[in-house]
Amino acid sequence: MRTLRWLRSAQSLCAGLRWIPGMEPQQPQVNPQLLRLVHTSSPPDPPKATPQTSTVTVFEEAFANQQRNKASFVQVLDLFCGRSVRRRGHVEMIEAALRWMPEFGVEKDLEVYNKLLDVFPKEVFVPKNFIQIYFNHYPRQQECAIKVLEQMEYYGVTPNKHTRFLLVQTFGKLSHPLKKYQRIMYWFPRFKYANPYPLPDGIEADPVALSKMCLQRIAADRDALATVYQLPSTEECEDGTVLEHVHLVGIQSPNQVSLLAEHDRSYPVIVEGPFPLWLKKTCVYYFVLRGDPEAKKKEELDPERCFYYPLQLDLDLERDLGDEHTFNVDEVEEGPVYAMCMTGSGNEKSLLKWIQGLEETNPILAQLPVLFRLTSGLQEVSTVTKQEDKSQQKEEEESGQPEHRQMEQ
Repeated sequence: MRTLRWLRSAQSLCAGLRWIPGMEPQQPQVNPQLLRLVHTSSPPDPPKATPQTSTVTVFEEAFANQQRNKASFVQVLDLFCGRSVRRRGHVEMIEAALRWMPEFGVEKDLEVYNKLLDVFPKEVFVPKNFIQIYFNHYPRQQECAIKVLEQMEYYGVTPNKHTRFLLVQTFGKLSHPLKKYQRIMYWFPRFKYANPYPLPDGIEADPVALSKMCLQRIAADRDALATVYQLPSTEECEDGTVLEHVHLVGIQSPNQVSLLAEHDRSYPVIVEGPFPLWLKKTCVYYFVLRGDPEAKKKEELDPERCFYYPLQLDLDLERDLGDEHTFNVDEVEEGPVYAMCMTGSGNEKSLLKWIQGLEETNPILAQLPVLFRLTSGLQEVSTVTKQEDKSQQKEEEESGQPEHRQMEQ
């Protein structure tokens, strides 16, 4: 109250004073050098954007400097978990680990996925009321956990009870990651045995076993015998050069042996291929030994048969006069198939070894001409197109008309 009274009295005194013209207050003259000595601080500059060091690059370098195996991958996760209790940057760490999992070969390991979910701090992101549940409590952490479960779903990894325990301990029973886990556990067991011809895990590493399994499935004959003509190996020559021998596996059934023995010797046998066959993410190629479609044995007519009662009548009763007689793919005859093979290289040398191996069980092949009809595989086609594109770009750069091509595209 006293201060308020003093302010009012001062205001009334100042209001009574009048300015007398000609009487200007004299300002003291100050030496500018003295001002410079006193005011040594420079005026403040505008704020600058300081570069923020992202924590993602630190994790990327941690994974890039490690060896590509499971032990080193788990070691990086253990070092991060033991660094601090709060585990700051755990979302960036998990996202970087998901990107590096295929490089370390652990993209199908359930133990590693559970280790990733264990990186989250426990009992921190659990919602405590209905509003937090409804508004997606801590959305970034929940989306990161859903990414882990989606990658497990992509690679066909079925979670277990430990995965559910980690999700409940981290996000609670009514969270979105746990709903994703429940959906996976509902559909995965139902589609697990949907494929009647499953591919065993790890068979891609053994080319011989993979070729045997593929040829037996293509042949669809229990009597067909798969033969290994050559195993993958390396050989050192006297010159010091190293020759690599690829695998060569063939298959042939007793019915195909009998058909090849009856083949007309005036027509050649044809080796065709390669034909691609995809097994998950692995593409293999197979070759076929077939006969000429025109090489058909003419049936000898029985001179004593009765001509009034023919043995066969070619009558198409389902056809009408208004029907169109178009080309039917199902009726195209490509000739009988005598044998099949799979090899690591589709050159004529390896295929000649296959033909020589077939001569042991099919001596007629020594008297038949063999015709090769080889086409370029998928990998060869891609390399050829890349070379053609590079040559076209060089020609356009020399001619100086690259913009015209872009407009045409």
